[in-house]
Amino acid sequence: MIEIGGDGRTWLLSGPGSSYVLRLTDRDELLHLHWGPRITLGDAEALAAEPPARYWPFESSLDGHEEYPVEGGPRFVRPALSVRTGEVRGTEWRYRSAAADDDELQVHFFDEVHHLQVTLRYRMRGDVVERDAILIHQGPADAPALEVLRADSATWTLPVRDGWRLSQLHGRWAAESLLVRSELTYGEKIIGSRRGHTGHQHLPWVALDADGAATEESGEVYSCALAWSGSWRIAVQQLPDGIVQITGGTGHDDSGQALLAPGETLTTPVFAGLWSDGGFGGASRAWHAYQREYVIPDADQDRPVLYNSWEATNFGISEDQQRALARRAADMGVELFVVDDGWFGARTSDRAGLGDWTPNPDRFPNGLKPLADDVHALGMQFGIWVEPEMVNPDSDLYRAHPDWVQHFPGRTRTEIRNQLVLNLAREDVQQYLWEQLDTLLGSAPIDYVKWDFNRCFTDAGWPGEPYPQKLWNAHVHALYGLLDRLRAAHPGVAFESCSGGGGRVDLGIMARTDQVWTSDNTDPLDRLAIQHGFSQVHPARVMAAWVTDSPNTQLNDRVSSLRFRFVSSMAGVLGVGGDLTEWSDEELAEARRWVELYKEIRPVVQRGDLYRLRPPEGGLSAVQYVLGDEVVVLAWLQAQHYGEAQPSVRLRGLDPAASYECVETGAVHRGAVLLHHGLRTGLHGDLDAAVFRLRRI
Repeated sequence: MIEIGGDGRTWLLSGPGSSYVLRLTDRDELLHLHWGPRITLGDAEALAAEPPARYWPFESSLDGHEEYPVEGGPRFVRPALSVRTGEVRGTEWRYRSAAADDDELQVHFFDEVHHLQVTLRYRMRGDVVERDAILIHQGPADAPALEVLRADSATWTLPVRDGWRLSQLHGRWAAESLLVRSELTYGEKIIGSRRGHTGHQHLPWVALDADGAATEESGEVYSCALAWSGSWRIAVQQLPDGIVQITGGTGHDDSGQALLAPGETLTTPVFAGLWSDGGFGGASRAWHAYQREYVIPDADQDRPVLYNSWEATNFGISEDQQRALARRAADMGVELFVVDDGWFGARTSDRAGLGDWTPNPDRFPNGLKPLADDVHALGMQFGIWVEPEMVNPDSDLYRAHPDWVQHFPGRTRTEIRNQLVLNLAREDVQQYLWEQLDTLLGSAPIDYVKWDFNRCFTDAGWPGEPYPQKLWNAHVHALYGLLDRLRAAHPGVAFESCSGGGGRVDLGIMARTDQVWTSDNTDPLDRLAIQHGFSQVHPARVMAAWVTDSPNTQLNDRVSSLRFRFVSSMAGVLGVGGDLTEWSDEELAEARRWVELYKEIRPVVQRGDLYRLRPPEGGLSAVQYVLGDEVVVLAWLQAQHYGEAQPSVRLRGLDPAASYECVETGAVHRGAVLLHHGLRTGLHGDLDAAVFRLRRI
């Protein structure tokens, strides 16, 4: 809901539990007034009537108060907007107009020198505020082009508190989404990616709580998430007077993002913000609900149990071998069978074939259709792996079009994993990939595509392009356009975002894919911390999690039971990735029981409210999901020391006046007892795990 003050210069945006207020002064300064608990329009107008805060010599009255600080004038904070035309740099804008409906506000400004209209856009999605900016060059046809050095999506301003604690998700390959919290000090804290994709090193999300006082279920938490899948930057700055602002957007520096000719438009990605007074858990549940409602395609449809053949075969693929694996997977209860890398071109190793998206004639002499038909006959969907943005030098595509890759003239073309990055910003590359993938998806009954991205940008050059800097953002927009076009042409096909694990996880890619590959690390113990961090902002509905072989030879040779591996993976979208030909009959039978159980709890896990009961740092950890009258608890014990019994796990989100029946045992528990005294897990030993199902009666 959006309300406008009596003078038309105060705007109040309200969701179910929060409000956001901005005010335009008589000097056309757009100021931030409030972000927090829900208030009335009268409250907002009272805030607008308060005298301005005192400021010190050598400081600016605008710094820390503007909604969208631009470069130029009496400002010293990090600018959200930096543009230039020839020798003229910076922005001097005047207010033009505003337009509002039930859930969207647009405030328009204009800079006469640059002929630039800047529109700041706000949308309420529940209690999440979506913000972005739209730049339009409105000059005459013969006006000079406008260079956009930087255009951030939004600047968020927090209320003054004695201090703040910053939460962020950091990591690397095989150790993504690790949660760390630290005191915010004066100056700037910058996270981001300079790699051309979201990156394994940071997720584009931050959260702040005052004085470090928030807990999992209580306290104010301010958090922001950027919907962008390329290079990005989020700067959290604490100004000299203690005010904290969060500015974020595309690109890793200010070297130039776009060159706008007259009539052209640039729209930034959404930088969404959320205030919650329910602690970190309340903030997470609000983010999850927002994504299921407004971001994730078909989020009301539960994702199927998947089997991926990569760890069973690597590059040694044959059609008969895949059929044998498919029969075992179907017998286990798997619903989606995926052929990974190695089915196309001359792809017998990672040294060749990328770019040639036709089935290898020696391995699939009649294409993919016979295998896909057989998989369907077994009652499963059929999926494949692709990496369309990459090319091997040893490929028909590269031999025909070496100019299609990112490169600088006269410089070595850097190979990582024996591959180069296609310049997807080129229209001919976009058209080639569209034709290849559209033909591929039409050649066989393919239901699912795992879309990988296995190396970062290094030589991001574009010879012959007058403004090559645009490649960084244009690549991502082209990726989005290609995915949108493929989804429209093949509406029955689901897509998974993968980037060597969790290297492309963000709200932008989630709007175009059905799930994401969380990490290449499938060790069930390591995954507890990875999944804990991931859940701070993203829901279980998109979090792919595999059961693989033991020992885990990929990383640590850790031995773990099938029970522990399955319960760890059941916290998200369950998949299986082990070599089923090596599993014993007993293991296959046990796996079948776990898959059956997951299918029963899947609606609650994928669509329910998540409560993180105990974090994975301790010996005993647990999560809980609630959907209507159904409750699911997953619990894990890393190690038991000195023979001590484990503490009961206190549940959350229950009705204290209701009773809950354990589905497995028939035991009846009082809601108040479960909330205050907890549920006994009975876990013991090392790497033990259990699933508990409760139903309100």
